[in-house]
Amino acid sequence: MEYESNNWIWDGVYYCPRLFGGLMLTAALLGLSTTYFGGIGLFPLSYVWSDSGIFHKKKCEKKRIRVYMDGCFDLMHYGHANALRQAKALGDELVVGVVSDEEIIANKGPPVLPMEERLALVSGLKWVDQVIANAPYAITEQFMNSLFNEHKIDYIIHGDDPCLLPDGSDAYALAKKAGRYKQIKRTEGVSSTDIVGRILCSVKDTDGGGDHTSTLLNGDSGERCHSQRAQISQFLPTSQRIVQFSNGKGPGPNARVVYIDGAFDLFHAGHVEILKKARQLGDFLLVGIHTDHIVREHRGMPYPVMHVHERSLSVLACRYVDEVIIGAPWEVTKDMITTFNISIVVHGTVAESNSLLPGETDPYAFPKSMGIFRLLESPKSLTTSSVSQRIVANHEAYVKRNVKKAQSEMKYYEEKTYVAGE
Repeated sequence: MEYESNNWIWDGVYYCPRLFGGLMLTAALLGLSTTYFGGIGLFPLSYVWSDSGIFHKKKCEKKRIRVYMDGCFDLMHYGHANALRQAKALGDELVVGVVSDEEIIANKGPPVLPMEERLALVSGLKWVDQVIANAPYAITEQFMNSLFNEHKIDYIIHGDDPCLLPDGSDAYALAKKAGRYKQIKRTEGVSSTDIVGRILCSVKDTDGGGDHTSTLLNGDSGERCHSQRAQISQFLPTSQRIVQFSNGKGPGPNARVVYIDGAFDLFHAGHVEILKKARQLGDFLLVGIHTDHIVREHRGMPYPVMHVHERSLSVLACRYVDEVIIGAPWEVTKDMITTFNISIVVHGTVAESNSLLPGETDPYAFPKSMGIFRLLESPKSLTTSSVSQRIVANHEAYVKRNVKKAQSEMKYYEEKTYVAGE
């Protein structure tokens, strides 16, 4: 009977050199051979070792590192996406915890986006492997043990910006104490607070100073609004950042390329769902991001809230997107279709405005004439305007609560002073 192959030997040497060396040394010392056992017929050692599966590759593979990062992810932007991209780079699998609505209300105030929409945004990111809904705001010992034991998490990740609880303590103190904490660099130039500021200041600029404006931004000065607007231009896009967010792959020779365009301002769950639906129609999804000028021309002030490079990164971070055209033209032309080998052009039924400017032609006239245009039923009715309106409503409620609180405190002190005066 011939032995088929000695590949098991080289597998052992390559995948488990120390184990293999130790076994061979032991065999040599014991003198395992037919002469040692007086010529008794034994199975060759090679058969025993190879059949036992000692050197099976799977048993010697490197353990996959699972990392965990959590957050509110309200008004999700490219800063959040970049944080999760960095977190994924510290391991092999990224698990993301999305803090519950109740925990956000208790620690920061009501969120703009409910849990369902925040889950859709986080799940739609290309670097996320698993999502844990209703995660606690603070890493408690019980939750940390659940992460380590049930979810097999190796490290807990957070940015280098401090995350403090209402009592002033570090939200990640337990993870640091356990030696299972790693830190990433915060993305400068954008934050959810900054985006809220842009919207509120834009509302003040466009309302003309009426009663609604004074209620909306009571106590805010024109200087603050100017400062908030200045922050819009602080983000400086680089080719490296774009590469970090890109797939780095073009469509195959016979790929069905799907094209969809739009502003994609204040990237939200509605955008994720329509992009997912568009991607299912082909092999490669190409997304056109309209210029700031085009968006402003068709929607007016205060749009776009995010400028074209910020919007492009948010779209690129989506797992359903393969490539973007930064500053795409309003009209889908014959040259575009030929250059990018576009097979089908789609547009959602829900949009900020489908009306054309005076004298403007249908931007989809050419793909319609080719029979490659398709109108997609939008899975969600959510729009950038509706998200902005939520922000304004939240701020008005916040102002009213503070006014009412101040009035109650003033009344209390007046009564106390009156009683003392008696």
